[in-house]
Amino acid sequence: MKIADLHCDTIMRFYNGEHLNGMENSHINLEKLQKGECLVQCFAIYVPSHDSATRHGITDSPAVYFEKAYNAYLREMELNKDYILPAYSVEDVLKNEAAGKMSSILTVEDGVTLDGDINNVDDYYKKGIRMVALTWNYENSLGFPQSMDPVEHMKGLKPFGIEAVRRMNELGIAVDVSHLSEGGFWDVVKYSSKPFVASHSCARALCDVGRDLTDQQLRALGEKGGIVGVNYLSRFLHPYTGSPEDRNTSIEEVVRHLRHMANVAGIESVGLGSDYDGMNSILEWKDYGGQQMIVQALEGSFTDDEIEKICYKNALRVFKDVIGK
Repeated sequence: MKIADLHCDTIMRFYNGEHLNGMENSHINLEKLQKGECLVQCFAIYVPSHDSATRHGITDSPAVYFEKAYNAYLREMELNKDYILPAYSVEDVLKNEAAGKMSSILTVEDGVTLDGDINNVDDYYKKGIRMVALTWNYENSLGFPQSMDPVEHMKGLKPFGIEAVRRMNELGIAVDVSHLSEGGFWDVVKYSSKPFVASHSCARALCDVGRDLTDQQLRALGEKGGIVGVNYLSRFLHPYTGSPEDRNTSIEEVVRHLRHMANVAGIESVGLGSDYDGMNSILEWKDYGGQQMIVQALEGSFTDDEIEKICYKNALRVFKDVIGK
């Protein structure tokens, strides 16, 4: 079964000088993508800032880091062009598949480098970026991050955030609400004229953390024609108890969240958003090379047609609705 995965952090490894082909100790490399039957992988430029940059040993400013990471992504696409090609639309994905090649869609995790300038949204589009997570875990010019503090969690988008959402709609860039405050989420519902994405989130009814979506949010996302990609990070899938097993992610709990999200948002609005190379969870299937183990497990809960939708059709439909081709 072909796979469309809405989020990974592998570009950070490219920034550090590693290569897609032959990369070791990673969830994703060229061989693993092929073995896992990748159709399209969304590669996110995650932009470290504040104490996150310190943790990663990054001294570059967000703007400098962004450019270096972007160029590292282009380098890897060029080095591996016989196997995987950038895609800027669903048409490109299908064209690449017909040529026997996988596709990559470039995305951004944290719009911090937009820096309150609407022209930077246009620059993102020109660079080939087709999805942007408005925030990460820090406030920026667009809005506020999710929080377990109910007051903080209900803060909405800033005026520039609303302007940026509208411009992204006009250009054909998907708005990603993963990491965004719930107040910001509801502003996206209000101001976005197109479907939007929660690229790597789970169901808050099953795991009560701020990064996961409530049933009310899931229903709203489905009504807007959007998609939520299930995140494989263990702490978004089950409550932490202090046990050594807390870091383990089982296939069963991934399927459990997919079942719940499909029941609430609708089968047309669920997909895969792994968070590969952005977590330290111990995955039952190990990495992208074992992705088909999840597909097989879906057979007990979903029809063949529904599995196709979860694995890639829903993602392609949303990107086509947003990009327009």
